[in-house]
Amino acid sequence: MRKISISFLFAFLLVGCGYTPTAKLAQNVIGERVYVEVEISRVDPQNTVLIRDAVTSALMNRFNSVIVDKNLADTVLYTTLLNTKFQAIAYDINGYVISYRTVVTLKTNYEIRESKTKGSLTTKGEYDFPIVANSVISDAKRFEAIKFASESAIDEFLAVVAIKGLQNNKE
Repeated sequence: MRKISISFLFAFLLVGCGYTPTAKLAQNVIGERVYVEVEISRVDPQNTVLIRDAVTSALMNRFNSVIVDKNLADTVLYTTLLNTKFQAIAYDINGYVISYRTVVTLKTNYEIRESKTKGSLTTKGEYDFPIVANSVISDAKRFEAIKFASESAIDEFLAVVAIKGLQNNKE
């Protein structure tokens, strides 16, 4: 009973102080309808497809956005893959790599039509994953890591845009 009372009090304080989740702020700023274009990388075209999937997945699942044609969109996003890196972060007692970190750097140009806001942000996303010692990274692990790191970079982008939108509304 005490736990329920404390949980209720905590929830009441969060609502009472005007707390709004970043996801809600981002949804308010970018709108419901979004157009996404990902520039095809000549060096690594496979990763471009993964990034497009990650961007659309993040927008649809986390922010309830609908992907639409450019002329119907509230917000237009142009995303470019700048860099993908794999870094060894953990070793076993024999010195073999057992864990990697994937770092994806994305540049996103955006246009929010309602507020006539345009801008560009460069964001990084990271994803850590284990491998079997003394082995190479499989294509499946590589693609999964790039996808999750890209989703992390898009989350960062949306958080920054949401905060900028909140600051613009207060001014």
